[in-house]
Amino acid sequence: MAQEVVNSDEVILGEEIEHVRLITLNRPRHLNVISSKVVSLLAEYLEKWEKDDKAELVIIKGSGRAFSAGGDLKMFYDGRNSKDSCLEVAYRMYWLGYHIHTYKKTQVALVHGISMGGGASLMVPMKFSVVTEKTVFATPEASIGFHTDCGFSYILSHLPGHLGEFIALTGARLNGKELVAAGLATHFVPLEKLSDLEKRLISLNSGDENAVKAAIEEFAVEVQPDEESVLNKQSIIDECFSKDTVAEIIKSFEVEATKEGNGWISPVLKGLKRSSPTGLRITLRSIREGRKQTLPESLKKEFRLTINILRAIISEDVYEGIRALTIDKDNAPKWNPPSLDNVGDEKIDQVFQPFEEDLELQIPEKEEHRWDGKYENSPYASFKVTD
Repeated sequence: MAQEVVNSDEVILGEEIEHVRLITLNRPRHLNVISSKVVSLLAEYLEKWEKDDKAELVIIKGSGRAFSAGGDLKMFYDGRNSKDSCLEVAYRMYWLGYHIHTYKKTQVALVHGISMGGGASLMVPMKFSVVTEKTVFATPEASIGFHTDCGFSYILSHLPGHLGEFIALTGARLNGKELVAAGLATHFVPLEKLSDLEKRLISLNSGDENAVKAAIEEFAVEVQPDEESVLNKQSIIDECFSKDTVAEIIKSFEVEATKEGNGWISPVLKGLKRSSPTGLRITLRSIREGRKQTLPESLKKEFRLTINILRAIISEDVYEGIRALTIDKDNAPKWNPPSLDNVGDEKIDQVFQPFEEDLELQIPEKEEHRWDGKYENSPYASFKVTD
């Protein structure tokens, strides 16, 4: 087969093999975190290939031991003293998220290892997402003072019952079996067979959905969550995480933790109580709003939240959370405000306020213009980043 490797020394490798297009996230030493360059290249490839009649099947995978650990936290932290230094990457990522959800060609994500936050947004929306026994998924953003983003305020809000609130607020990790059971992945393939599946899909040389599905099913195995899985605790999760406020959720969870057989709750509760009060409150509201929003509405909301959080308009918790987790690694963040009681409703309202229309994330409404609304055509592109 004819094969063209595009930009082989890049953070993303793009390969064109007859009717197949292969994307490899290529920052293995950094767990394939998503930088500004990664987002730009992804968008470039996906737009080019959607418009290419010869391209039928797009496969995305990670190099090394991770699929993608999500956004580059150091990038956000290093930009904390420069106004809107990360606005461009946030805009491009959410804009791209819409196009991944609505992509016109058949997509397959081959996911082993860590797939978290923004990294998981390159997995879950795909027509086919294949996970293994080594796959680990989580959306832990609330714990560091951020919010559940990259479309996950929409995705998680549509999970059964109040599982979405639970995953978003606790940062609970799901394994491959659980991802398939929850509908966040389509197939489970043992890791030892994953490279053979990739070869099979490339040799298939077709984007026909039925043919791709049949090929994956040759390697897939039926799985069920383990007995102790949180997915088997749905009644408790629904009871607690249906409460109106984070404080009421925690109080209800504390009551359940005292009951026999609920030892699994204690470490989850401990993590919840250590999380940023501001991040938790923003995240709960965002998930709840996501239930009533369209995908474009959710992405626009997430863009506002991200920019307002990074601008620290009500709190600098996100920078303190990143410092404690990845910079100083002392795991001892000092939140401000320090408790849920101190986070007023009016403060939370501020970060949800709509921007002026031309400063919102521009998601195209008409199919014939679906690749319009790019960052470089927005007013932000002409704004100068200043220290």
